[in-house]
This record gives sequence, structure tokens and C-alpha cells, in this order.
Amino acid sequence: MRELKELRVSVDDVIYMPTLDAPADKPHPFVYFISIHNESDERVTIEGRKWVVQEGEEMAVVEGDGVVGQTPSLSPGEHFSYNSYHVTGVNAVVEGAFFGRTESGEWVFTRIPEFRLEVPGWA
Repeated sequence: MRELKELRVSVDDVIYMPTLDAPADKPHPFVYFISIHNESDERVTIEGRKWVVQEGEEMAVVEGDGVVGQTPSLSPGEHFSYNSYHVTGVNAVVEGAFFGRTESGEWVFTRIPEFRLEVPGWA
């Protein structure tokens, strides 16, 4: 598996959303907006993801198939945008990777750039 530099991920926005439901031990909900851009010269299908979330001293790894229940297939020049959410108990740092397969069958990955879930001082 190789890193496909022409498959690029952008974190478009991260918003603290205190109106969303959250459990008592993780009372801080965040919505994040992500785009995956295919700047390569062949179609790439995103088939999985791995997120690493560092909350204080705790680290959680979240892996799964697809992206928000989909396996987007991106032609050259296309992008796929979505939003999801995460709840935290404290400030957190998030990063990870998306995994996919090219039209020719090669497994590739692209990194999700690090972003922060910062609990506002008023929360």
C-alpha cells in the first residue's frame, strides 16, 4: 500500500455544537466537515478509514469501512465532502487516514491532517 499524494484531505470546518446530545462523561459535541479531493489521474474508491483521537491521556482508534456509510468513487478532479461529529470530555487532537483502491486495483491511502477539538472557555 502506498500513500497517494494526489488524494488530498481537507478539514473544512470544526464547530462546537453544545445543542447536540452528548453523554455525561463526554459532554462536548463537535461537528467537523471533511473533503476528499482526487487530484490524481485515475479513479479512486474510498473503502475505509482510521481515526486516532487523543483526549488528554486517553487515545482512541476508530476504524471502519467506507465513509459515513458510503464508498465514494472519485474520478480525477472530483471531490467528496461530508460532515460527522465526535463527543469529547476534554480538548482533543484528531488525525488519521482514508484507505482506497485505484481503478487498476492498487491499495492506496491518504492522511487526514491533524485538527483540534477545543472546548470553548464558556462551555
